[in-house]
Amino acid sequence: MKLELISFKICPFVQRSMITLLEKGISFDITYIDINDPPAWFSEISPFGKVPVLRTNGSVLFESAVINEYLDEITPPSMHPQDPLQKALHRGWIEYASSLIFAQHDLYWSKDEPLYEKNRQHIGSLLKRLDAQITHTPYFNGTNLSLVDVAYAPLFMRFKLIEKIHPANIIQQHTRLYAWSEELMSLDSVQKSVVPEFEELYIGAIRKAEGYMSQFLG
Repeated sequence: MKLELISFKICPFVQRSMITLLEKGISFDITYIDINDPPAWFSEISPFGKVPVLRTNGSVLFESAVINEYLDEITPPSMHPQDPLQKALHRGWIEYASSLIFAQHDLYWSKDEPLYEKNRQHIGSLLKRLDAQITHTPYFNGTNLSLVDVAYAPLFMRFKLIEKIHPANIIQQHTRLYAWSEELMSLDSVQKSVVPEFEELYIGAIRKAEGYMSQFLG
């Protein structure tokens, strides 16, 4: 079976699928595109014009949660709970992670300080609700890494990166959440899920946006 992942180098949703591929030890090829100027063939295979897209056995899968469940199902053991209710709950918190990723984007791309503060308060309330769900260690579901952990790792990586530039203690104020994020950041699969120049590219994108955060980037 030949797998090809279509990627944009700073996309957090692509990173989710990269982590799953690496954790599962699945062989794959990767093709990078510029999502802001995609090649013509990409619009033919991506219904929403977004990454990630996974080509497999002549078919095309889209949406990171769908791709990750497919990868999980074809390579046991599963990274999802076996209990149907627990599995459904995990799917819900994976969707919650997507909302947080969009909120994080709004925060770092805020055009001015008032909007930044508004977005910071919004993401703070989302994180507070998430923190209340962290009842196990070291991972969301206990000792086994799950697809929920995979869904949040890109979010935590970006918080950790920006914290070095503009300390705001967005994650640190939530003790359980912070411990969880640090555990995920220590995983080889997470560290290897981005390109070597990721930090430079991500900071460059924020700088190019010329919003509130750009003044802290030097």
